[in-house]
Amino acid sequence: MKLYFASLGAGLLVGIVYSLINVRSPAPPVVALVGLFGILIGEQVVPVARHLLKGDSLRAAIGLSDCSDHVLGQLPGRKAGAGEGPEAPPGS
Repeated sequence: MKLYFASLGAGLLVGIVYSLINVRSPAPPVVALVGLFGILIGEQVVPVARHLLKGDSLRAAIGLSDCSDHVLGQLPGRKAGAGEGPEAPPGS
């Protein structure tokens, strides 16, 4: 949660500095957010494609590349490794 507050604080600080020197942000907020989202998704294309080329299914490729953790980050209230138990041995 500290990361979210640090990000918000940095954004507020930059907004204040922009206001003090009479500079408008370089892109409208929605356009900037869509662009950032595109960057995050684009970063995942190569790892997923590598898994697909190895013959993994799309679902497996996304899971093996840890896309959701990278794109969404660690969500509030979720501890690292939560929900991940030891793998069951084959055939059990």
